[in-house]
Amino acid sequence: MFRTTDIVLIAVMVSAAAFTYKTKHEAEAELLGVRKIEQQIRFEEDSIDLLKADWSLLTQPSRLQSLAATYQDELQLQAVDPRQVVGLDDLPVRPVEIEDLSSRPLGGMAQNGTDKVVTGAVVR
Repeated sequence: MFRTTDIVLIAVMVSAAAFTYKTKHEAEAELLGVRKIEQQIRFEEDSIDLLKADWSLLTQPSRLQSLAATYQDELQLQAVDPRQVVGLDDLPVRPVEIEDLSSRPLGGMAQNGTDKVVTGAVVR
């Protein structure tokens, strides 16, 4: 017959095997998730490369110049005067105006020009 220690030992071995199988299954699921994310990253990088190629093609100066010459009558384009283009550093600094609020009454203390004082939703 089986002794108690044999039964406990068999139970420990079965639970260890189940835990190992569960861990292996979780690891494979995580690996599959990582592979899907890596595939998505490659797809996005390829999309970015295609967009960069399209952008460089569309912004070629010769192409833009030919489009401007083609549609000059329709768009009524004029040559740009170099003095029209100004950098941010060349713009004058606008002075900061700070309003003095010390003479104004605050909140519920404000009078609305009549003898009635309005505080919240109650008129007295």
